[in-house]
This record gives sequence, C-alpha cells and structure tokens, in this order.
Amino acid sequence: MALVAVQTSPFSGYTVNRFSGVQKIQIHRIVCICAQLVARMAAMFTCWLGCCGDGGSGHIPLKEMPTVQLDTHHMGTDVVIVKSGRRICGTGGCLANAPLHQNKSYFEFKIQSTGVWGLGVATQKVNLNQVPMGRDTNSLVLRHDGSVYHNNEEKNRLPANSLPQEGDIVGITYDHVELNLYLNGKNMHCPASGIRGTVYPVVYVDDSAILDCQFSDFYHTAPQGFEKILFEQQIF
Repeated sequence: MALVAVQTSPFSGYTVNRFSGVQKIQIHRIVCICAQLVARMAAMFTCWLGCCGDGGSGHIPLKEMPTVQLDTHHMGTDVVIVKSGRRICGTGGCLANAPLHQNKSYFEFKIQSTGVWGLGVATQKVNLNQVPMGRDTNSLVLRHDGSVYHNNEEKNRLPANSLPQEGDIVGITYDHVELNLYLNGKNMHCPASGIRGTVYPVVYVDDSAILDCQFSDFYHTAPQGFEKILFEQQIF
C-alpha cells in the first residue's frame, strides 16, 4: 500500500497532498502573496494611527476661537493695556480686536478710577492719540461728563444725576443703527446714532482714568435680543 505525504499549509485546517512538485510551488506562491498583502495592510494601518490618531485618542483638536479683548495693534502710542487685554490706562484710545458684525451686540466697561474717559464705538480710521473722541465721523462715544458725541456734535446726554462714578458699570448696546447706554444694568434711554461703516468697541482714557472692559461674563444681564460680541467665524 502506497503512502501519501501530507504538508500543513498556513491556512488553518487546510492540508496539501503532495501529488506533484508543480502543485506545491503554486500553493506556496499563493501563500506568499497573501502574506505580503496582509503585511502591507498592517503597515498602512499602523501609519494611519500614527498620523491621525492624536496619541491614540482618535480625536483631532479643534483650533480655539480667539478671545475678544482690547487690541494692542490698534491703540494710542501712550496707552497701556494690562490684565490680558481687559484694562486700559495711560493716555489715548484703543479698539477691541473684534468688529460688531452681528445684528445686536452688548458689552460693558467698569470705571476703576475716575478722570477723563470715553467709550462707545469707532471705525479703524479713528485717531487713537486724540482725546476726547467724538470729534469726527469715525467715533460715537459717551464722554465722562455724560455727553454723547459724534462728528463734534452732541447727540444726547445722560441726566445730571446719573453720571458714571468710580466702580460703576456702563453697558453698551449697538444694533448698527443706535447705540444705547446702561448704567449698572439700568437703561438710561439715551440713544445716539450717526456713525457708519464697520465699527469696533472703543475706549479712551486720560488724567489717571482706568477702565476695565467686559466682553463676556457680564456684571449685568444683556438686554433682550442682545448678546456678547462674536467673531465672524462664530456667526456663520
């Protein structure tokens, strides 16, 4: 009785009868090709994990949105900005780093130290070394004496008994038509308008005045329909 030699292949549970050398060679070629394909797929998968896996978490971190604050690239030469872009002192003005693109914006300023100051909105053409502002078409501001000026014209005035004092919070709403003022959360019913174009929050100081800006985490609830300033990427 003739014996038949049996060889175990790499395929589980599969045996190859050695009927001829040609058959053996063909099977070995198939096994080698399959092994190469598996090795290549494993290498590609390892490479993908290294490039896209973010340390194995499977998440790619998103770029953080910038914070709205006073812009040291748009300030007067004698202005000092501290507290991570939230406090202004010295002499001159400074714009915020975000324009008022949205329909209804709200922001606040706290009077830390009295003196000569003003706050409101302005275009990037405003002269940030000239105080008080409100002398031309590029700014619309509340001045420390309670007057609201634009283009060297008094547009409105706070009541004499409602002038902001040290420690007070002045809120501003802007809807691309009117600027309105709030004192410690109370509507002063002191609207003003006239400025055109893309505007930014603006503040100026002189004579030892110090003001803090608040573009989020407000001291007082924003009036209905108004919200904090959003960057353009956050709006769309």
